[in-house]
Amino acid sequence: MENKRINKGDILIAKPTLNNDIFNRSVVIITEHSEKGSVGFILNKSSNIPLHIFVSQMNSDSIVYEGGPVDKENIYYLHSRPDLIRESEKIAENIYWSGNYEDVREAINMGKIGDDEIRFYLGYSGWSSRQLEIELEMNAWILVRERIDIFRDWEVDLWKKQLTKLGGENLIWVNTPADPSMN
Repeated sequence: MENKRINKGDILIAKPTLNNDIFNRSVVIITEHSEKGSVGFILNKSSNIPLHIFVSQMNSDSIVYEGGPVDKENIYYLHSRPDLIRESEKIAENIYWSGNYEDVREAINMGKIGDDEIRFYLGYSGWSSRQLEIELEMNAWILVRERIDIFRDWEVDLWKKQLTKLGGENLIWVNTPADPSMN
């Protein structure tokens, strides 16, 4: 049996069994994991709404992504610029979470940080103690240790690309419709 211990920076790829909710065809990065629970952000679900609509103090047309179903009243961010954003928490190589809001606002408004260095999320994904481990045991997710450059190598069809990389039995799902009853 493969090691299903969850770590910061790990990637979760939704199995097709998660087909009736926000996690349908999602790719999630884990930003926090402990015995108290887990936190992450869905990487591949665009809201198609620019940041300045949500946060009028930021002059940016960056698109905000759906981070998950929890706390959808707040905007969160992942970035690669801890040199500009103090109090950032390292998640993985070149991926940081949160940090000083005023630093973010200034970096955005002064053009010091680009769309390929920061990504904004509406809400987050959260799991209670052992919930994510149970979902992994139930085969709802594929746990991937390989890092994805979430700022530069962005693909609209990230879920399909990741399943294709994994190969094997995962290839059967790559070209099926999101709603299998439409097949």
